[in-house]
Amino acid sequence: MLVISFSDISRDARVLKQVRMFAAEYRVLTCGYGPCPEGSTWHLRIPDDLKQWRLDKALVLSGRYRRAYWEQEVVAWVMAQGLPRTDVVLADDVDTVPLALSLDPRGGVHADLHEYAPRQKEDRPAWRLFVAPYLRWICRTYVTRADSVTTVGLGLAQEYLREFGIRAEVVTNAAPFQELSPSPVGQPLRIVHSGGAMPSRRLDLMIEAMRDTALDATLDLYLVPSDPGYVERLRDQAAQLPAGRVGVHDAVPYDDLHAVLNAYDIGVFVCPPTTFNLANALPNKVFDFVQARLALVVSPTPEMRSLVEDRDLGAVTAGFGADDLAETLRGLDAAAVQAAKASSDHHAVDLAAERQSTAWETAVRALADRAGRGGPD
Repeated sequence: MLVISFSDISRDARVLKQVRMFAAEYRVLTCGYGPCPEGSTWHLRIPDDLKQWRLDKALVLSGRYRRAYWEQEVVAWVMAQGLPRTDVVLADDVDTVPLALSLDPRGGVHADLHEYAPRQKEDRPAWRLFVAPYLRWICRTYVTRADSVTTVGLGLAQEYLREFGIRAEVVTNAAPFQELSPSPVGQPLRIVHSGGAMPSRRLDLMIEAMRDTALDATLDLYLVPSDPGYVERLRDQAAQLPAGRVGVHDAVPYDDLHAVLNAYDIGVFVCPPTTFNLANALPNKVFDFVQARLALVVSPTPEMRSLVEDRDLGAVTAGFGADDLAETLRGLDAAAVQAAKASSDHHAVDLAAERQSTAWETAVRALADRAGRGGPD
């Protein structure tokens, strides 16, 4: 099987999880940026200077989407390399689906959609006008032709069905099971956040909450510099607080992440619903916090709220502001935090990738079986 992702697969937690999982049963080939990921037997590395979203504006604005897609530099380069025909292609995100279908795999194409693509950056007016119609065209024209589809949460699956008639199963961004135990609760409480640094996520609100002098806690952020300028602004903001109150760190390698997080008490993610995707977020970081055996504090985003409340994993803030977060954290004593960490430990197996990824296994097995029978009926 071939896994295609216009990302650095070696650092893309969801795609890397696919490669490692299927390597146990299939010969896995990969196409993406960065070095050959663990589990891949053959890798087509896309040159770093070829940009995924370098679209011809004249073509897109005039609605010539087909030509815009196939002339996009990364797509044209991959096509020129002559990818091998395989039994199954797993296409990650909507922008790889047309390419995957063009390869005509013997069993078919499975599309894994990491976001609700047409509304991913809807907080940016230029993106709404320029990119969103193009992505809707890809969904209508190509994703509807995929043999099977998965996405990361129920809200996104429902919207794909409502707008495009695409029936997507849910595979959460669960982390692989980790052999860890809850660490003793510290004093002050040690709070942590990890993930991409993008202005739409308003990570500054978590730092602002730490201004509350009644809160006996520290905060560390381990950030992927999705927007380097934003990371620097966060560092400047943290520097205005007393020394040691907030630390802004570089991201750690994913294989090391859970051990690093395990030293903390509370994993936090409070994110205003500035886009449809953030309003329906169930991100990998909350599953990373569970595998690290932390208590969780999250904003009242529906699927995060359900995850935390149904399993007693921690607390949900009343709103999305810094004051809401500070108030919630003040209400957590050491006993409550230790109980939530114990609950994370109790649910770690059920919330691990090994249990949460069965829809991938079922879909790919069906395509592989079809390839073994000689292709589609």
